[in-house]
Amino acid sequence: MFTGLIQALGTIKPLGGDSWQITCVSQSLSIMQDLAYGDSVAVDGVCLTVEEILKDGFIASASPETLRRTTLGTEQAQQGYVNLETSLRVGGKVGGHFVMGHVDGVGQLLGLEKTATSWEMTFTAPEAIARYIVPKGSITVNGISLTVAAYEPELSQFTVAVIPLTYAETNLRYLVPGSLVNLEGDILGKYVEKFLQPGHRHSNNTDITPAFLVEHGYM
Repeated sequence: MFTGLIQALGTIKPLGGDSWQITCVSQSLSIMQDLAYGDSVAVDGVCLTVEEILKDGFIASASPETLRRTTLGTEQAQQGYVNLETSLRVGGKVGGHFVMGHVDGVGQLLGLEKTATSWEMTFTAPEAIARYIVPKGSITVNGISLTVAAYEPELSQFTVAVIPLTYAETNLRYLVPGSLVNLEGDILGKYVEKFLQPGHRHSNNTDITPAFLVEHGYM
């Protein structure tokens, strides 16, 4: 589990088979201080397991399914930078929101605009992720915890306002219209969706309905 607060930038390259080498850029080597074999690291929002520690990075495996569902296997990812975050430790600060590292789909940057206080970035969202998007809710873009500023369901697109610090310290600053991004919906929305499915019952055999969720403070 992660928080969506990026700790470092790196590069990624294939080593053959399902092995990938992730290398931290020089100013981001602090992430290596307590990295250990078997640790989980979110690479552009994709949870990968450290299989070998290198001087300035690590080696991990990414299955064909992972490459199909994310941007990691694309030319774009291999020619640019990826966002890195190590997994949340017990007692650690949750500055963003709970991020699982399980990408729901790939979106595309439609446009960006610099305002007086932030960068406004608009992305497309496939149906697999669009149903979890709500205004002022949380969404993960390339592993970054962001707040949805606006959502247009008829266009399947959403806008986030990115503060200058986040823009400067992540790979968002390298995106241009047409760039692909990994998207993960809020895990809380996924559980609510499951509870609302027809036939789902609580442990006391109570039907989970919108009225039930409102009554118990979930909506």
